[in-house]
Amino acid sequence: MASAFKKITLDTPKEEVLKILKEDAGVIIKGMLTPDQVARFNADVQPQMDKIPAGSSKTNEGAQDFHGANTKRLTNLVTHSKTFREEIIDHDKVHQLAHAILSPWCDTYWMGTAQVIEIGPGNKAQPLHRDFENYMAFKEMGIKAPDVICNFLIALSPCTEENGATRIIPGSQNWPDYDDRGTPEMTVAAELEPGDALFFTGKIAHGGGANVTTDQYRRAVAFTFNLGWLVPEEAYPFVVDMELVRTLSPRVQQILGFRSFTADLYGLPGLWQVNYEEIADYIGLNPPR
Repeated sequence: MASAFKKITLDTPKEEVLKILKEDAGVIIKGMLTPDQVARFNADVQPQMDKIPAGSSKTNEGAQDFHGANTKRLTNLVTHSKTFREEIIDHDKVHQLAHAILSPWCDTYWMGTAQVIEIGPGNKAQPLHRDFENYMAFKEMGIKAPDVICNFLIALSPCTEENGATRIIPGSQNWPDYDDRGTPEMTVAAELEPGDALFFTGKIAHGGGANVTTDQYRRAVAFTFNLGWLVPEEAYPFVVDMELVRTLSPRVQQILGFRSFTADLYGLPGLWQVNYEEIADYIGLNPPR
């Protein structure tokens, strides 16, 4: 049986965290959010969660299995939650960890997707997968590929083995064949208390667990970051209202695509620009020069 990820706190020294990530490609962060933040975030999203149906809008069976027949997924969280946009995705620890994984390959990164995932009673286990699979060329490179994506999953309710805690296969980042996603018998449940976070790279095989309870709902928020030169899952510049964007920190504006990708470390001119200038100037996020 594979061992579970190691656990750290927000006070764990950076050097120790980097050592764990190098060995395990993932870690559990205890108390990433405070009880007050969890409560406020749940309150922010509850009206929208009440409106959306469980299940998938996709017609193919594979997507339906992946999304879950009794699972709700709420996206566009930047719009729906002040707590999310101002405190969660602007959290210093979030960016310290994302930078540790992604900075060897770029100066800046995008938020790929962010969604509240609520697994309801009777939902079967999600098919095992690697987030890395979004970018097929790197998937084919397997273990030799750079880390192009990382994932945070923060518990908004107790996440237990019985109610659908995410199941992982520690060590699967080192397998020679990334077409091999493992089997359910190889997984362990990443049990989390509200506010705890599971952080892992895109190379880890994982999937939402089965909810075998009759009355419990497992709620968590998952958000990913990918290298700034890869297309994200969600098209935030077409979704988030500009008046809201103007209220966000420059760091959050950056990860949503309202500022240009920089590559100063490599002496490159950058990407996502207008006339080779910073897009934030063009759309009026910066004061006139």
